[in-house]
Amino acid sequence: MKFEKILIANRGEIALRIIRAANELNLKTVAVYSESDAESLHARLANEAVCIGPPPSKESYLNITRIISAAEITGAKAIHPGYGFLAENPEFAEICKSCGITFIGPQPEHIRAMGDKIKAKETMAAAGLPGIPGSKGSIEHVKDARRLCKEIRYPVILKAAAGGGGKGMRVARDDEELDAGFRIAQAEAKAAFGDNRIYLEKFIQGPRHIEVQILGDNYDRVVALGERECSIQRRHQKLIEESPSPVVGVALRKKLIKSALKAAQSIKYRSAGTVEFLMDRDKNYYFMEMNTRIQVEHPVTEMVTGVDIVKEQIKIALDEKIAFEQGDVELRGHAIECRINAEDPSRNFVPAPGKIVFFHMPQGIGVRFDTHIFAGHVIPSQYDSLIGKLICHGNSRDEAIARMKRALEEIVIEGIPTTIPFHKKIMSHPKFIAGDISTDFIDKM
Repeated sequence: MKFEKILIANRGEIALRIIRAANELNLKTVAVYSESDAESLHARLANEAVCIGPPPSKESYLNITRIISAAEITGAKAIHPGYGFLAENPEFAEICKSCGITFIGPQPEHIRAMGDKIKAKETMAAAGLPGIPGSKGSIEHVKDARRLCKEIRYPVILKAAAGGGGKGMRVARDDEELDAGFRIAQAEAKAAFGDNRIYLEKFIQGPRHIEVQILGDNYDRVVALGERECSIQRRHQKLIEESPSPVVGVALRKKLIKSALKAAQSIKYRSAGTVEFLMDRDKNYYFMEMNTRIQVEHPVTEMVTGVDIVKEQIKIALDEKIAFEQGDVELRGHAIECRINAEDPSRNFVPAPGKIVFFHMPQGIGVRFDTHIFAGHVIPSQYDSLIGKLICHGNSRDEAIARMKRALEEIVIEGIPTTIPFHKKIMSHPKFIAGDISTDFIDKM
């Protein structure tokens, strides 16, 4: 379906990112905002802006009725959900379709299938992707979990079937930890997702988190834009990402891309998406999940490939063919992204909302800062603490790190604590510089 105006059902830096892509495609934009975001940049820079409710997400950015109404009164025939909020809500995608509005993302059935981690594993196993040993479906009783642990041996990890973002996850190294973790994981899954189903996998110790960015159109063309390494995490939340991975060579990259393409092709995937893997110390990799949306870390892939992923996502929704083939994709240099959060690292990363009294943007060759903040902007307490993404590109990984160090010294955000000092420590850590990283890197610092 053709459209000339996009409503952006999101806020912050991703809303601005979508506005910029739409502008380059000569498309009009509509911003929706909560009362606490009335002075936000995305509300100012869009062609139109509609207030959709008070600060709590349930009454604004998660309120489907108000978002659809905003699209209808402004004549927006497409909605881009960004990431988070409603981005992976299949019911929202279905409602958009029933209202004659193009959902800029995959089909509802793809969101639903990949959102259910158990079904995703089964689907990808049928497609021939390597999987982590574990339960074939959800586990209802701890006695069944114990029985499986005797087969695959400890340590194991319990995960929420409808999960994501580290919620509903518990590692168990013996029967006692399994008993306690089982109950906690079920309770967390129920509270976070309204679904207490959990499954069990062999826990791969010290793995690397590797993901492959894909694009699929309506004409059966699927391309992969190389891999990203997302191993620097805290409580299963990514903090630093880079592309390409420092340990993935040409031969392994071909295998990863082949697996990612097979995953997307097996479900006839359309739009932007990411196939995620865990890699062990012997460089064996296993399918973990598929994210059916644009991701926070997409800029590192854009920097090394020159592909504007958000524009491609919009063009796919406009029923255009992907204009390049897999053989045209070339990785140039290296890019690193640091997520800058309004958090206090000295106080166990407690969120730190408040007013920014001074802001200086880092500059120079190879530096990009995707943000929605400005001097005088008030960071609200109701939303995610991400305030910007600092991305640096160089001809080599060493040059990208050097530029990131320079940019982190140059950026100034006064008025609130941020994670900038923490990122400085990581950029100077000998093991990070050597590329010797894993998902437990921060725990061992």
